[in-house]
Amino acid sequence: MTLTLIGGPTVLIEYDGYRLLTDPTFDPPGQYQGAHSSVKHVKTEGPSISIDEIGELDAVLLSHDHHFDNLDNSGRSLLPMVSAVYTTRSGAQRLGENTVGLDPFESRLLQKDGRQALTVTATPARHGPIGIDVGDVVGFALGTETHGDLVYITGDTLWFDGTAEVARRFSPRVVILHAGAAEPRGRFHMTMGSEDSLEAAHAFPNAALVSVHNEGWGHLRETQDQLAHVFASFNLSNRLSRFEKGKPLSISW
Repeated sequence: MTLTLIGGPTVLIEYDGYRLLTDPTFDPPGQYQGAHSSVKHVKTEGPSISIDEIGELDAVLLSHDHHFDNLDNSGRSLLPMVSAVYTTRSGAQRLGENTVGLDPFESRLLQKDGRQALTVTATPARHGPIGIDVGDVVGFALGTETHGDLVYITGDTLWFDGTAEVARRFSPRVVILHAGAAEPRGRFHMTMGSEDSLEAAHAFPNAALVSVHNEGWGHLRETQDQLAHVFASFNLSNRLSRFEKGKPLSISW
């Protein structure tokens, strides 16, 4: 498997001829406000790869459509050119066209050119503390031989009962953590930070871990370097792979 971090939550996943993209964001730095949010966000860095350089995609894995740092203007323009966009049921109602809305633990098959099918399973996500309603969000688990045996993308979530249930059901080889400790509305996290990432490392003992959505936006409070320092403090450096923007990361097993 090859993973390429484009920026923020946007990762190109390449495996066995499949090319999938998570949460498309390609707009340049600036201040933005999504159509479904009252919060304005400041983007500080642009993508490492332009939208014109992405090439053909088999699917987009969209954790949610209503926050601008997960789907921006350029990312939205990309969606009609992809065969399938997997997202929340409420997001599919808003986006229409080629989107497929999934409930947590609901699955669909993705198959291309006679290759072994990928199973795309939506996973539970809670985008903030209990009582902070920011709309539906999902993560994704991809599988080949069994559900979720390939990669788990957490999406924008904290560690909670739902993510723990993912660990009980699936044994992915790779876990992509949205681990920037986002604080868009005050001193509380809307996405995973170090504490939640340590929980994930314990829950997925055999998985390679990479962290994303920890740079490029003003409301992200924890960098990849800070997360790596915490993992080193607990003698877990071997669990977390360095993920540099624009540099393909190959993971084998």
